Amino acid sequence: METVQHSARETVEAVDGVHLTQLAVGAEMSVQHFHIEPGATVPQHSHHHEQVGYVSGGTFTFVVDGEEFVVGPGDSYRIPGDEPHAAQNRSEEPVDGIDVFAPPRADPDWMD
Repeated sequence: METVQHSARETVEAVDGVHLTQLAVGAEMSVQHFHIEPGATVPQHSHHHEQVGYVSGGTFTFVVDGEEFVVGPGDSYRIPGDEPHAAQNRSEEPVDGIDVFAPPRADPDWMD
């Protein structure tokens, strides 16, 4: 068994106001913490990884094919691989949560 403390991992600011911390990484999946500041936007992107997530605090909006999905504390979600999606924090408070990617995902390529 391997344990990973959040404080032992580097947090990167992927784009303005979007902070990601890669946590445990296995052969089949990876876990990542996200923190999204008020007003921040995750640009539209896609990846071959299936993504499931859980929101522990705050509310934000996914945009998928022009449709909006609002998720908040206690909500979970699933995004199939290769589905273009974006996210925006339109609220006045930060959003925190966890994403799990299968297969494992390194830092996103939309960081550049």
